[in-house]
Amino acid sequence: MDIIELLKSAFLGVVEGITEWLPISSTGHLILVDEFIKLDVSQEFWNMFQVVIQLGAILAVCVLFFRELNPFSPSKGREGRRDTWKLWGKIVLGCIPAAAVGIPLDDFMEEHLYSSVVVAAALIVYGIAFIVIENWRARRRRQMIASGELAVGRPAGSHFAAPAQPATDDDGDTDFGRITTLEDLSWKTALGIGCFQVLSLIPGTSRSGSTIIGGLLLGCTRTVASKFTFFLAVPVMFGASALKLVKYLVMDGGTFGSNEIGIMVVGCLTAFVVSLLAIRWLMGFVRRHDFKGFGVYRIALGVLVLVYFLCLVPALGL
Repeated sequence: MDIIELLKSAFLGVVEGITEWLPISSTGHLILVDEFIKLDVSQEFWNMFQVVIQLGAILAVCVLFFRELNPFSPSKGREGRRDTWKLWGKIVLGCIPAAAVGIPLDDFMEEHLYSSVVVAAALIVYGIAFIVIENWRARRRRQMIASGELAVGRPAGSHFAAPAQPATDDDGDTDFGRITTLEDLSWKTALGIGCFQVLSLIPGTSRSGSTIIGGLLLGCTRTVASKFTFFLAVPVMFGASALKLVKYLVMDGGTFGSNEIGIMVVGCLTAFVVSLLAIRWLMGFVRRHDFKGFGVYRIALGVLVLVYFLCLVPALGL
């Protein structure tokens, strides 16, 4: 077992653990990192690895939100268990659009869309989208403050109730929206967010980014949009990983030696640990900050990718 390859896998796990949950595209970053830190594996194994490594990140969601996702929790009453089953129903419903499009088009997308230009374009386009949407939300919030709809000390999103105390601009960018809890999330909204998830099939888009954008546009607070995004990832990524494993083992005739097993274990384990930290940080961040910073980062990275692959690579003969 090559220690250098394991260190490379650990670094990729760090990249995956951070970028899977931040709306900046984990697949896009892994593709870019591969230009500089290449695993000594076959192309078929790499295509499978960059998807299956997400299992570690998904397990972090299962651990952090185990009680919320567990319908058999002894601490939940009948109503709590019923609400959890309804949540799982909405999660499954939200996964259907991506599965319906992604499964039959998997080979086509892998062959034609996994390129630097596509990744860069997606990074830039959705970076702009984040800035535009957050600016729109800020204008909407100022209008609500001026009309007295938004008040201090009340739950985010409860602006439809009569305010007891008007809010002011000094409150900062408080998280707000019509849908303030997962219980408020309707079946129609869950399906709508799932349709936005289809956009993430394009490398560089970011699964979390596309679904968060969908949640914001459909009236969710940033907190609800982010949390539902995490939950949608559970069946989506387990399904995508299973599909890639079957394709690698059955269709590509791939095998797992000790080196490949070590790379998989180290990458997934590192992604799991880093994801625990990244998710906790993001959930705290979105309560008081918008996503415009991520939009700026995406645009800058997209431009850097274009410059590197379209200018530097040909010029240097790399």
